[in-house]
Amino acid sequence: MNTALWIVQGMLGGMMLILGVMKSFLPVESLNKFLWTTRSPKSFTRFVGISELMIGFGLVLPPLTGILPLLTSIAAASLCLIMIFAIADHIRHKETHDVPKNVIILLLAAFIAVGRS
Repeated sequence: MNTALWIVQGMLGGMMLILGVMKSFLPVESLNKFLWTTRSPKSFTRFVGISELMIGFGLVLPPLTGILPLLTSIAAASLCLIMIFAIADHIRHKETHDVPKNVIILLLAAFIAVGRS
């Protein structure tokens, strides 16, 4: 179980770090492949990017260093919350093709949240 959790944490942590860097530091105009960035304020896109960076670090660093490992469950639960909002936004804007990937990320984050609590 521990190995499975580490694999999922590494995958989601890396993904969140990459997405967080993109949304935090790249020009918002270059993020048009994320449809929601075209209809959201720049400050919200930056907020999401910084949140994703924090979640990415929170999924990997606490158990790796042994410092406050409870933060991993909190980071995973935060990712679940973000995915719930993302699913609702995609459904509201009739972008149902994006919903399955959000559901998969939600389930993987829930696995981490429960497994590390």
